[in-house]
Amino acid sequence: MTISTSRPEFRDAAGQIDVERAISEIRGGRPVILHDDAEMIVALACEALDGDLAARFDRLSGGGTLLALAAPRLRRLGAARREAGAIALPVLDVARAHALAFHASARLDAPAAPLAPLDEGALELMRLAQLLPAAVIARGGGAKAIFPRMFDVALADVKSFSLARLASLRIVSRARVPLEGATDSEFIVFRGGEGLRDQVAIVIGAPDVSRPVPVRLHSACLTGDLFGSLKCDCGDQLRYAARHMAENGGGVLLYLDQEGRGNGLANKIRAYDLQAQGLDTYDADETLGFGADQRRFAFAAEMLKALGIRRVRLLTNNPEKIAALAEAGLEAVDAERLLGRRNTHNLRYLAAKRDKAGHLIELDRATS
Repeated sequence: MTISTSRPEFRDAAGQIDVERAISEIRGGRPVILHDDAEMIVALACEALDGDLAARFDRLSGGGTLLALAAPRLRRLGAARREAGAIALPVLDVARAHALAFHASARLDAPAAPLAPLDEGALELMRLAQLLPAAVIARGGGAKAIFPRMFDVALADVKSFSLARLASLRIVSRARVPLEGATDSEFIVFRGGEGLRDQVAIVIGAPDVSRPVPVRLHSACLTGDLFGSLKCDCGDQLRYAARHMAENGGGVLLYLDQEGRGNGLANKIRAYDLQAQGLDTYDADETLGFGADQRRFAFAAEMLKALGIRRVRLLTNNPEKIAALAEAGLEAVDAERLLGRRNTHNLRYLAAKRDKAGHLIELDRATS
């Protein structure tokens, strides 16, 4: 298998750097300026909002602060709309903002207006930062007098960031790492793709790239893969896929840093807490403001192309992965299901994936 390690030229490297810095600021609980040619806003992750920041937003906006929420969260609040929207906060009360953004029992207490493009950009920054999709937004002059040393980023750079990262995808390291049940394995680390995180391709055996290559797209699951959580079947699927490839001529396992269906580890654990209160996995994510699946697989397809793979046979129960690779220019000729162990802790989770997301899971065939 021939693998290119050449590094492509960045497209608009300065814009990428600005967005990376803005993501760091947002994750650090600090506001940023988001601007286009006509106007600017100050955006802050709602989960970082405290009394001091609320007072400063009130000073800046003069009573015009908004809370931008994703469409799933608005639906959970009782809004009859399918788009993201903004709720007016004439006085920025921290408890009210947090309730509207996060609390499972909260209900809409004011109309939700459509978002302006800059407001949509603020929610995209929250997604890139893997924070809850709720942004406190203010418009007003003198922002840097109220928030000294605040960083600013262009809306156009935020909107193009994911594609720019995709274009910058490259291999940065590789080594042979024998695995239990798959001793002939090589780890290849890619930089670029979704967010700011590295991704890994594990080439098991010597797959023949002239034929459809067995491929598993596996999103990282700290609780299941590493600690053996009984709430999911992820660890079972990961280890079965590696053994299956080793025993059947090889394959490629892409280990993708997309914890919690792309929501991030902190939000996954928040969703687990909501599940403990009676919600299923998808209702819990919607309560937090997330859609059924936040993951994107275009960069996974580019990783496979870099490995010389154009035709794949997926090991998956998820039809969306097949469609995503086909849309990205690969030929998915077949799919093979992965059966994990069923137990009293994951039965509801597996049923929700089958019934709400169309996963090809037959619970009576899962092993106990």
